[in-house]
Order: sequence, then C-alpha cells, then structure tokens
Amino acid sequence: MVIKQATLETVCGITSRLPANDRPEVAFAGKSNVGKSSLINTLMNRKSLARTSSQPGKTQTINYYNINDQLYLVDLPGYGYAKVPQSEKEKWGRMIERYLHTSSQLKAVFLLIDIRHAPGANDQTMYEWVCANGYEPIILATKLDKIRRSQLQKQLKLLREGLNLRPGTQIIPFSSETRQGREETWAEIEKICFSAAGPDENK
Repeated sequence: MVIKQATLETVCGITSRLPANDRPEVAFAGKSNVGKSSLINTLMNRKSLARTSSQPGKTQTINYYNINDQLYLVDLPGYGYAKVPQSEKEKWGRMIERYLHTSSQLKAVFLLIDIRHAPGANDQTMYEWVCANGYEPIILATKLDKIRRSQLQKQLKLLREGLNLRPGTQIIPFSSETRQGREETWAEIEKICFSAAGPDENK
C-alpha cells in the first residue's frame, strides 16, 4: 500500500468510549518490549508517529491510526511488563477485551512475538485469548535482524510449538530495521480488508 496519509486520529483510555468507525480496523497486540511501536511506524513509513521508548510499557491507551482515510491500524496496550503494578495490567487487559468484544470493524489481529525467544506465559495467554474472542491471530515474528539467517527455521519452530499454534496460522518474520516483512504484512492487510469477496466474518 502507498501511504499518502497517516495520522493518529483517536486515543482511548480506560474510561473512553471506543469510536464508531466506518472503516476496517486491524489491531496489533504484543508484549511491552516486542517492538510494536517501531513496527507500526515501519508500516506507516513514519519515523515517530507511534511513540517508541527505551522504557517498555509506554502504550497505555488504544491508539487509532488513520491510513489514507481507508482503514485504521489500532495499537493495543502492551502487556506483560513486570514493573507495571498488577492493578494496571488488569485495567489494560480489560481495555483490550472490551475492544475485541465491541469493535464492529475489527477484521484481523496481529500478534507480535520476539523471534529470538520462546514465547512466554503472557504470549501464550494472549494468543489463546484472541482465539477465544473469535479471531485467528496472524503472528508477526519481530526483531528478525537480531538473529542469523541460519537460525530462522529453528526459531519459527520454537514459536509455533511455544504458542501451540493452530494449523494454518500465518507467521510473518519482521524487522523494523531492515523493513523485511513490511510488504508481506501490508499484502495480508489489504487482502483481509479490501478483497472483492470481503473478509471472513470473525464474530
């Protein structure tokens, strides 16, 4: 997709009403240190529209990025950061659940997993949670540039087994540094949101 316009249109906190959008939405979920903001910036061809930080746990809101007035990339709060109080984690969890339950325009959920490590308990829980809400997550295996090419298949196998992925689940290796995986991700987004037959109903 050629990005002509990318703007942060809506920011929703814990008590905010979610917007009644009339365009397709694709959501991005992942652990707080998985590189979600960098990935979203890479997809949008922007350097700092999605705020990145050396301190994980900064995304505490649901952020809606309007792309070309055609669709929204939705950045969900990061999960699993140890220094965040349990009460805050629970609030963020409720925000994510409310979004998954109530967004009428949500077409797909991309789940980001660090390709360097076996998925943790929080990753496993989020994967099962998204599935339980009626979606089949597409896995974005981030930080691809941090491993050697010869390690790729081994790490992908570790990811599949660690999450106990359902058969047919798509995995896209992604690097915000080299931009590998960007075109594949956009191709998947466009297929889901704009295919002639329309996206499969998830709910």
